Amino acid sequence: MQKQFKLTQETYDSLKKELEYLKTVREKEVADQIKEARSFGDLSENSEYDEAKNEQGKLFSRMAEIENVLAGAVIIKEDEKASGVVSHGVRVIVQFEDDDETEEYVVVGSQEADPDGGKISDESPFGKALMGRRIGDEVIVDAPAGKLKYTIVDVIV
Repeated sequence: MQKQFKLTQETYDSLKKELEYLKTVREKEVADQIKEARSFGDLSENSEYDEAKNEQGKLFSRMAEIENVLAGAVIIKEDEKASGVVSHGVRVIVQFEDDDETEEYVVVGSQEADPDGGKISDESPFGKALMGRRIGDEVIVDAPAGKLKYTIVDVIV
């Protein structure tokens, strides 16, 4: 069964654009690098050829990864975002227990996750704990450091 990847329309379009670039422009560039490296002679001691083949492997791997994600993509629709309820694509403002500081996150699918950029995966322990919750709810997250307690301050659609 194909794994599903929850994506925003923006990310889906970005991945399609990247795949198109890799298949048209980048694949030709790598093929040219391989062709040029072959012209240098003996392939057994040709580091340029080895590097070009490694680059080709990375390219094909990335293309396969993107194709897999696109094949299993489920687009998060705007009308699926319920007001006041944590769901995909919403901004969540949380406050850590006994702390005056708040933190803001966007709940996204695993392919879009960027914790340093404030995007948390719906599959992460924190993301799972937030899903379906409302403003004012307390959320307890099992972390390596122990149980962490947060309060949802706001949900912005």
